Amino acid sequence: MDTMTVPDLVAHLGSEEDSYRKMAVFKLQAALGDPAFADVFISQGGLPKLTDLTLRANGNTLAYALTSFCKLLDLDMGWDYVSEELVERAVQLVVTNPLVNILRSAVSVLVAITSRPHTFGDGRGTSGFRALKPAVTLHPSFLEMLVSILSSVDETQLAANALQLINSLIREAVTNDAEAEWPKFIKKLQDLGVIRAVYRLMQGQALSDLAQPLLEFQSLTKIMLRKWRDVRVDMDKPEHKRALRSISFASYSPSDTYAQGSSRGGGSKRNRDPERWRRIGFQSEMPGAEFEETGFLGMMDLTDFVVKNEDQFRKLILEQTNKASELRCPIARASLAVTYVLYEHFGIHEGDLDDAKAYAVLESRHNIDKAFKPLLLHWSRLHTAGLNAFLRLWKVTGAEVGDFEKVAELVKILVADIVGNASRMKDIADVEHDLSETDYQKLRRRQMELIEETYEHAWGHHLKFVNDDLKDEAAQFVKEQRIRCLLDGAWFPTSFSYSDSGPVTKHNVNRATASSWRFVRLSHNRRWLHYADFDAQKEPSPGLDQLTEKLDLSRVSSVVSNISASPPPSPSISAASDKTLSNTKISKDGSGNTTASAKITVYGFAAPPTPANPMSPSAPRRPSASAENKETVLLQLHPGSKTLASEWVDGLLMLLNQRPITAETERLEEMIANYGLRIRLLNIRYEDLDAQEPRNPGREGLDDDYWFDFGGL
Repeated sequence: MDTMTVPDLVAHLGSEEDSYRKMAVFKLQAALGDPAFADVFISQGGLPKLTDLTLRANGNTLAYALTSFCKLLDLDMGWDYVSEELVERAVQLVVTNPLVNILRSAVSVLVAITSRPHTFGDGRGTSGFRALKPAVTLHPSFLEMLVSILSSVDETQLAANALQLINSLIREAVTNDAEAEWPKFIKKLQDLGVIRAVYRLMQGQALSDLAQPLLEFQSLTKIMLRKWRDVRVDMDKPEHKRALRSISFASYSPSDTYAQGSSRGGGSKRNRDPERWRRIGFQSEMPGAEFEETGFLGMMDLTDFVVKNEDQFRKLILEQTNKASELRCPIARASLAVTYVLYEHFGIHEGDLDDAKAYAVLESRHNIDKAFKPLLLHWSRLHTAGLNAFLRLWKVTGAEVGDFEKVAELVKILVADIVGNASRMKDIADVEHDLSETDYQKLRRRQMELIEETYEHAWGHHLKFVNDDLKDEAAQFVKEQRIRCLLDGAWFPTSFSYSDSGPVTKHNVNRATASSWRFVRLSHNRRWLHYADFDAQKEPSPGLDQLTEKLDLSRVSSVVSNISASPPPSPSISAASDKTLSNTKISKDGSGNTTASAKITVYGFAAPPTPANPMSPSAPRRPSASAENKETVLLQLHPGSKTLASEWVDGLLMLLNQRPITAETERLEEMIANYGLRIRLLNIRYEDLDAQEPRNPGREGLDDDYWFDFGGL
């Protein structure tokens, strides 16, 4: 201690001069970090003098004394001098709100006292909130002042100390108070605005000093929710019976109450209703048993919704009562389902394990936002928003009673998507809006994606082969569909007429009117294309006997179109094909939208002459190889739409056993394969995922009468 020995320091602590006391206690607070020095200080009789300073001093001297005393408590020393008087002094300092350094040290002393898990050695008091109760009774504004400190933006360390003290009080109350006492204490803190204050701190930027107590408060919130959930609903308990009666009473309008003392004996309609609880949405007239999964937490959530939305609740009950029984949404069951969804989503059941992961994330300082879940603090508002979403989905889907679990599954996905992906900075009001506005179709798509991901994870190896088979089946299906379009035939314009307002330009070419038409149809044996030209389209379409021209498909070498959105054609396509593609005309219609003049060109070889008797000397000679391989245009078609062009281009290619080239056909194949996979996945029981690999039989009980079954190979 520089030039001051321990005896000198102790002597100065009891000096009449304030400057001596201030200097001594200033040096003391720095030295008490060493346990060996603390032992010597106590053995020299310094603790009584330090305690006296905490009770009598003011200003910086008091701040240094409180800090020194707190350091001794952290070393598990000095507990014999923690008296009711000292606790009352610290509480008084918090209430009177003195200098920040004094306030910070006083709160730290109270944190140390409430955090100690066992009773004081001298029997003069106990740790935890019980040690503070007498002082808090004398200063009833203590908790209010403590909560107000959390709103101190400039003093994050002070706010951290105050939150740490609140955490200690909550943990002590939840752990040691009677079942009926700790909820009252928590309710008082909530009424004082502790949830709002901590929520703002979690969404703030200054997390360096506050991270640890904020995570502890989050952990305590989970502990309280789990503790409420573990409380079994007992209809013999007056408070439980009272809560259920308030729900029943709110479901009836005032006009449903009969006048007391009437000729019918008084009473009310709700007491005479044989389906009093079923109309609210319970499955029986004994509702207590239906809180098995959610416990008293489920009753709290349902009661809170009814109390805060009484008019809406009454209208909902009336609306459901007027529906057929199988179409009614069971509101009480829906409320309990939403409670369970939130309970599972936030991992309340994981408890300390989940908290340990959060602290590990905090320590690493990477992706710190994942550690904080400020939306958890607004449990009641999330439950109300989730229940409203349940009711909306029930109505949109036209669900019946048997579909309850399906709607609950949709709500689970909705909560995971909206709440789970919400950033730390996202406001609860925005989350409520998203829960109320999410489109059902979007939710269904997300559900299908999750199903695919789940089964891909569990059945990925098997699904690869299934997916390959489905792609082949989809290709065959689309091939047959395209060829059937050719068998049905189609009309194609062959010439156009234009208005007399001026020459044909790039601006009016797309406003031309077809003046003649060509009808093309594939023969039943799929070997010939029959076609003929007409002045106008006919109904019904011409038959094969009316189509005077025909094209032998065995002569076709390639089919080219300018509507393909697929990769460029392969090098096997001839130079003539490339020339056709390069000459594609692009124009703009009157609205300014770019369009293409669709064209299908069929290339092939000239038919060689066939002699009556090939061995006869008079038979014509076969053309040379160069003449035989010369490609010419056999047929040109101008489809009126991209869909028609896609059907005929890919239909002709598939007829020639070639790959389709248009994007529309590729999308159709992919869509059919995906739907096929989803249908097969929906037919698989989820329990099959947990199926164990078959075990080989042992030798026990095996005789010579056995055989091998290769039927599955």
